[in-house]
Amino acid sequence: MRRAILTLTLLAALWPAPSLAQSRAQLGPLCSTDTTPADQQINACNKIIALKVFTGENLATIYFWRAVGWNKKGDYTQVIADAGEAIRLHASVAAYNLRGSAYYDKGDYDIAISDFNDALRIGPPSGIIFHNRGNAWRSKGEYAKAIADYDQAIKLGPPSAFSWQNRGTSKRALGDLDGALADINEAIRLDPELPQPLTSRAVIWRAKGDLDRAIADTTEAIRLAKAKAPVNIMTPPGSVLISAYSHRALAYEAKGDFDRARQDYAAALEGKPSDAGSKANQATAKVRLSLLSETVPPAPRNTPAAPAPSASKAAPASPVGAASPHPAAEQRQRAETGRETSRRVALVIGNGAYARVRALPNPTNDARAMAKSLRDIGFVVTEGADLDRTAMQATIRDFLRYAARAQVAVVYYAGHGVQIDGRNYLAPIDIQFQAGSGMTEAMMDMDTIMAGLDDQVRTNILILDACRNNPMAPKLASAGPARDIEAGSGLAVPAALGAGATLGAGTLIAFATAPGQVALDGEGANSPFSAALTRHIGTPGLEVQQMLTRVRAEVVAATKGKQVPWSNSSLLGEVYLAEK
Repeated sequence: MRRAILTLTLLAALWPAPSLAQSRAQLGPLCSTDTTPADQQINACNKIIALKVFTGENLATIYFWRAVGWNKKGDYTQVIADAGEAIRLHASVAAYNLRGSAYYDKGDYDIAISDFNDALRIGPPSGIIFHNRGNAWRSKGEYAKAIADYDQAIKLGPPSAFSWQNRGTSKRALGDLDGALADINEAIRLDPELPQPLTSRAVIWRAKGDLDRAIADTTEAIRLAKAKAPVNIMTPPGSVLISAYSHRALAYEAKGDFDRARQDYAAALEGKPSDAGSKANQATAKVRLSLLSETVPPAPRNTPAAPAPSASKAAPASPVGAASPHPAAEQRQRAETGRETSRRVALVIGNGAYARVRALPNPTNDARAMAKSLRDIGFVVTEGADLDRTAMQATIRDFLRYAARAQVAVVYYAGHGVQIDGRNYLAPIDIQFQAGSGMTEAMMDMDTIMAGLDDQVRTNILILDACRNNPMAPKLASAGPARDIEAGSGLAVPAALGAGATLGAGTLIAFATAPGQVALDGEGANSPFSAALTRHIGTPGLEVQQMLTRVRAEVVAATKGKQVPWSNSSLLGEVYLAEK
C-alpha cells in the first residue's frame, strides 16, 4: 500500500559562476522541483549532468532528482540506477529511501528492506522510512515486523491514514479483527475522502459475516475513487477501483446477489492494474465472473454421506432418511443446502484410467480414502474419479462456486500433472500429450483454481499427489510403478503464495514429492503419500503444518528416502483441519 519518498533541497545557487546563460539557470528549478512533469524534469537534469559543472554532493543531488523523474514515469530500473549513483557520490536518507521504494515496487522486498535499513542507520529516524519498511515486511508476510514499523511511523509522524490502515490490515492478517477495525476506523477519521481504508474495512466486515456493511463501504470507496479519477470518461478505473469492485463483488456473491456480483467483476476487469494486488484481484474477478456467467448445469457430485465414485464422473448419493415420494429430489436439495451453507469444503479428484498414457492404479483409491477422511472431520466434499476434460472442468468450476462462501477450502488431486512454461496443469484421463498451442487448453490450470479461491477471508489448502515429471517428454509410456512418464523438469515451484489479493488466512500448497523428483504410486492400494496423509489428517488438534511434517517423515521412511514430500505456505497462523 502507498509508500512515500523524501526529497532533497537543491543548493540555492546551482551555478558557480554568473556568466552562464539565463536559460541554463532555469534548468535548476525544472530539475529539482517535485511538481515538474516527469519528462521535463528528466530532460532538465540530463542537460545539467551533460554540462559537467557539478561534482560530489551537488552531482548526487542532480542524480537524485532525475531518479524522482523516472519514479513519476514508473521506470523503476532507471530509478534504481540513478538513486544508486546518487548514493555512490554522496549517501543520503532520501536516496536510500527512493531506491528502496523502487525495489519495493519491483517486488524485491529484501533489497528494499536493506535500503530502508541504511536510511534509518544514517538517520535521523523518520516515520516515512518506518512506514515504507513496514510495507515491505507486510508484502513478505512478516506482519509482526510490519506492525512494529507502523507503530514507529505513527509515533514519529507525520500523521498518515495509510500507516493506520496498513497496520490495521496487518493485524487482520494475524486474525486480530477488532484491532484491525480500530486502526482502519482511525485511518478513515484522519482522511474520510480516502477510498482504500473503506475497502480494507469491507474485508473485515466480510470476515465477520456482515455483508451489508461490506457492500456499503465498498460502494462508498467506489464513489470516492471515481471522484478522484480524471474527468476523461475514457480513462479506465485504476487499481483502487479494481480492488473496490472486486471486494464488493465478493460480498454480493456471498450474499447470493449474483447479478450485481457479475456487474462488479466485469467492472474490475475494465481497469489497468498497476501493482501485484490489483493484478491478483483481476485474476480472481476473471475466474469468478466466468463461474457466474456459465449456463451449463453443475457437474454431478457426491453428498457428504455418498459412496466414492468409480466411473468417469462423480456418482449420485444414496437416499438418506425416511421414504418420500421424491427421495432423489429431496436428497439433491439437502446436498445443495449443505454446500451453500458449509464453511469447510473440499474438492477431491483421482485420475488414473488414462487412455493415451500409462494408467495409474492408485489415484482413485487415494481420492476415495481422502474424501472419506475429510468427510469424517466435517468437510462437505465434492468428489470425482477418472474424469475426462469436460467432467473435470465442470467438477472444478462447480466446486469453486460453492467455495465462495467457505472459510476453509481443501483441494486434493491424485493423478498426472505437468509443468508447461512455469505453470502447473492437472491432466484429465482423455489427455493426449503432444506439443502444440492447444496443449494447455486440454488440462486444468492450477493458477485458475488458485485465482478462483483467492480471497482474504479464506484458508486454502491444496494437496497434489501428482507426477512431478513432464509427460510431454519422449517416453510417454514408460513402465514402472511410479506416477512418472519421463524424468523432466517436474511441476513448477509456486513463486509466491498469499501475495497480492490473498493477505488473510493464507494458502498452503503441498506436493507428494520435492521438485524434480518422482511421486511413487506404491505397491499397495494407496500411494505412500496418500496413505500417510489419510492416517494423520483426521488427528484432532494436530496443526496442518505439523501434520505434513509427520506425513513427510513417514513417506521418507516408507520409500527409503526416494520420495520427500514438499510444501510451501503463506499461512499466517495455526490451522486445524480436525478440530479438537
